[in-house]
Amino acid sequence: MTKKELLLEAAKELFGVYGYSETTFKKISEKAGVALGLLTHHYGNKEKLFIAAGMDVLHHLVDQLNEAVAPAENGLDAVQRFVHKYFEFSIDPNEHFLVLIRCSPYSDVKTRDDRQEMEHKFTEVLETLKASVERGVKDGTIRDLPIEETSTAIQCNLVGGVRTRLLTPYYPDTMYDDIYQFVTRSIAAKPQ
Repeated sequence: MTKKELLLEAAKELFGVYGYSETTFKKISEKAGVALGLLTHHYGNKEKLFIAAGMDVLHHLVDQLNEAVAPAENGLDAVQRFVHKYFEFSIDPNEHFLVLIRCSPYSDVKTRDDRQEMEHKFTEVLETLKASVERGVKDGTIRDLPIEETSTAIQCNLVGGVRTRLLTPYYPDTMYDDIYQFVTRSIAAKPQ
């Protein structure tokens, strides 16, 4: 791994755990085992590194979601694979999902360009889900539901579930499974 990659990995871990304000360049350089001056050289400032960390995690999420739905037999299977992968990704410590919670387009991203870049990338997640729902409506494995509203409702269930699991101690051990089953029952053309 290059020094730049080591810095990004350390930043993702620390931003996810401590958030933006509690993560310092010094903590990142110490975690990465790389000279402090290289952070400024490679990333400019903390805000740019924060955005780079969030975009890196989001890019991996989008890639993994697309890979998960690609071999699906039908639209319902694609949605189920999407839900499963989204939850799996969120709890994989190597993926640093907490950075996305702290680095969403709704967080304290100061510049318009950065906010638009994040919004565009987050939209790719929803577009993958919408394509899966639309496929299911067309192939008859998903009830005749409005694509946009159904996809948004599913995404809200996923985001809410992940935030509950990662940010609170008040979740049942079966929560991800329960949401998966709820989504399936809600959209399947035939009882599952």
